[in-house]
Amino acid sequence: MRKQIVAGNWKMNNDLSQTESLLEALKSKERTTEAEVMVAPTFTNLLQANQALKSSYIEVVAQNMHFAENGAYTGEISSSMLKSVGVKTVILGHSERRAYFNETDELLAKKVDAALANEIRVIFCFGEELTDRKAGNEEAVVESQIKNALFHLEASAFNNIVLAYEPVWAIGTGETASPEQAQDMHAFIRKTLSGKYGNDVADNVSILYGGSVKPANAQEIFSKPDVDGGLIGGAALKADDFFAIVNAF
Repeated sequence: MRKQIVAGNWKMNNDLSQTESLLEALKSKERTTEAEVMVAPTFTNLLQANQALKSSYIEVVAQNMHFAENGAYTGEISSSMLKSVGVKTVILGHSERRAYFNETDELLAKKVDAALANEIRVIFCFGEELTDRKAGNEEAVVESQIKNALFHLEASAFNNIVLAYEPVWAIGTGETASPEQAQDMHAFIRKTLSGKYGNDVADNVSILYGGSVKPANAQEIFSKPDVDGGLIGGAALKADDFFAIVNAF
């Protein structure tokens, strides 16, 4: 039985004081669903966030990590460093990492391997851009991203992988992805997994939607049979909005 998950990616927002304030607001909210709830503060606030949420059901996750265990990689963070501050899950392959930091499928495959080797769960992101969608290449692009970064893994690895589909063309572009478009792509993703690993793996992997989910559209998106939750950006920075999404199942 796959899990419903709502993960808030805070990106490069909130200093320590702002982080503490938002965490306190989140802790005061009531969860009316069984969904897993995650928040991803910036690296500098992971330890404090974990301490603040120690007795909470909200999990603190990281926004990124390096593939090496240690070494001359100035400014980078390893999986063991994340584990040392209590982090058990990491977001990899976010569209902004791909676009602004030139992260390739091959690099991401190494990051996935490093996370799994250190018993860190992966939220793996992928998705097509507007030019891909307009050219009708969205399925080919998504299939390629998944295969290149993940299809070297054993089937058992998917017990520790959550997928997150991000239609880059529907984020900050003025374009809007419909719940039906989200469902169609999620069904295609599950079909792609099934073709490689079989129905057991495909049916049990949670696939999150990361295309500008808001309180107003969350319930309709989450009602789709192959959408298991959301990777939330801007709405995750407001406690009321975030929990309206958490409780939208």
